[in-house]
Amino acid sequence: MDSAAQLLIELARRYAFADLGALAPRVLPDAEQIADVCEFGQRLLSLDAEDFAAEARSVPVPLKRRARACHMPQTPREQPRGALASLRPAYSLLLEVIAVRWHRRDLSPMIAAVHIASEYLPLLAFEPSFGHAGDPARWPAGLSAEGSRFGVIGERECDHTKAEQSATNRTLRVSAEPPEGWRAYFDRQHSQVAGALATCVAACRKPCAAMDWIAPAEREDLSVRARTALTFADTPLVRLRHAAPVGHGFGVPSAEEVLDAWTRSRSTLNKNPVGAAAAAEDGFPLPGLPSLISAVAGVRVEPSTLLADVSAHLIGLITPALAETKVKNFRMPA
Repeated sequence: MDSAAQLLIELARRYAFADLGALAPRVLPDAEQIADVCEFGQRLLSLDAEDFAAEARSVPVPLKRRARACHMPQTPREQPRGALASLRPAYSLLLEVIAVRWHRRDLSPMIAAVHIASEYLPLLAFEPSFGHAGDPARWPAGLSAEGSRFGVIGERECDHTKAEQSATNRTLRVSAEPPEGWRAYFDRQHSQVAGALATCVAACRKPCAAMDWIAPAEREDLSVRARTALTFADTPLVRLRHAAPVGHGFGVPSAEEVLDAWTRSRSTLNKNPVGAAAAAEDGFPLPGLPSLISAVAGVRVEPSTLLADVSAHLIGLITPALAETKVKNFRMPA
């Protein structure tokens, strides 16, 4: 096979969607379809959840449907609700992205993906209780029932920070805001609501009535899972995201540093049956991470195959195109 053709296939296998989309038109005629699929794959790899539902005419419907399950709605009434209906598909994609980034040794974006996973993990814990994934349009009335301090700004007996009080106050009314306000809330405050909810059920020193709508036995189980989510957010692995600048650039951890941080994180987490799930040897690049996320969720969450299926679809497009046409003379751009 021509070396340029081999390069295209290898780029697809390495999930190098941006490079493949840029180079395919230099090698193949009529490569618009390949470029369109590559743009779709790159959005997934970059975790651009705002645009997962963007039009991609060349992408098979089953792949688009799976991506839309991870999409964050951009208006209060947008249907379907995507990641606000359930975070489980999004976490499956997060796990696949983390694995792909690890194998590519893209460690800075890998740690960024881990950080995203830590921010919203409390909502994954709450999903069985809410019946959704923290949709501000569907909060239970019990959150603001009589005796609840949830969302009350300036309440001194509440353990929420000022930023969390502001975020929880807004989340109770943001579904009535215009799309611009809705998007701004998700950009800046929704992750703080996730942490605030975990504090309510697992770490509040003076509990109010905010969690009384959850049955005591269910609340006890939820408390352990939410506490584990809070612990994960403060582990050495997640703290790598906040590494200080080094020299004239920014520090990027080595693979050895990542594994060392995860080893220490697993020890930190191993304080209850939920956190102990991180000790599992489940074959993941960060062993035990899928098991930990599953334990917090209360259901099994496996890494998705969405990126792998996009890669396979691209190879299926490239191979016949190469067979039908003579490959163009190809030079790497200067």
